[in-house]
Amino acid sequence: MIVLELLDVVFITGFLEATIRIATPLVFAAIGETFVERSGVLNLGCEGMMLLGAIAGFIGAYWGNLWIGLALALVAGASIALLMAFMSVTLRINQIINGIVLWIFGLGLSTYIYRAVIPIKEPTPLLTGLQPIYIPFLSDIPILGKVLFQQNALIYIALLLVIVSQVILFRTKVGLHIIAVGENPRAAETLGINVFQIRFACLLFGGAMAGLGGAFLAVGVVKTFVENMVAARGFIAVALVIFGKWRPLRVLGGALLFGGLEALQMRLLALGLDVPYQFPAMLPYILTIVVLILVARKAEAPASLCIPYKKGGD
Repeated sequence: MIVLELLDVVFITGFLEATIRIATPLVFAAIGETFVERSGVLNLGCEGMMLLGAIAGFIGAYWGNLWIGLALALVAGASIALLMAFMSVTLRINQIINGIVLWIFGLGLSTYIYRAVIPIKEPTPLLTGLQPIYIPFLSDIPILGKVLFQQNALIYIALLLVIVSQVILFRTKVGLHIIAVGENPRAAETLGINVFQIRFACLLFGGAMAGLGGAFLAVGVVKTFVENMVAARGFIAVALVIFGKWRPLRVLGGALLFGGLEALQMRLLALGLDVPYQFPAMLPYILTIVVLILVARKAEAPASLCIPYKKGGD
């Protein structure tokens, strides 16, 4: 009976839709993190940036409209990334410590802002959320049309972002500069490349994308704000960059894998399996760790990742 339900067209369509929806915030955060790490910086504060993006997106959508919320999320994520850049690039403080500090900061600040805006005694307001955009003709294709061509604007933007990022990193001068800075900043500097400028720019972009990913959770999935709602997705995004070997297209594949596992566990729970709900809930994280271990053994990180750089190479 359960097998038949798993093979049902409605089940499959809903599963694929959920996979893309769950993967989208990871795509934004992980693509941004790909640029950051390609430039030689590790941003473990991605989780905190997503949380601040989520609360900024929620407040903007609640008091204004969805697009104001998304704009505020971009600014919120980039603002915290600017702080990360100052500490990691300018002051050359340990990047791992900086990331953990900003994660905790984002967690605390997002909760504080939420409680300041919405009193504890009041119910949490629900947002309208992002509405699907139907692509003419393509949206009428069975299964595929509903899965790929009846999504909201941010999902289309996320897929386009992956393609554009792949081209920028490996087919443009800007991308070559970013890779050069991440591999050998001293050599890059001798060629006239501004190492600090590249790293600052990548961190700002990565922070903005993390903020947008957090906002998508608030306005596109949950349609409200919940304390600590990112639920380690920022760290999963960092793991997906390693899984994808610092290549946007592979990162997309990793995000879809995690999204599919999470969508599957939700549907297994809905089928009423006679197992504690904690076990299916752990499934995406356990399998992500296993796959990451297998892939990370062969992954070659940018040579200067996590290594602070001083102008002149001293």
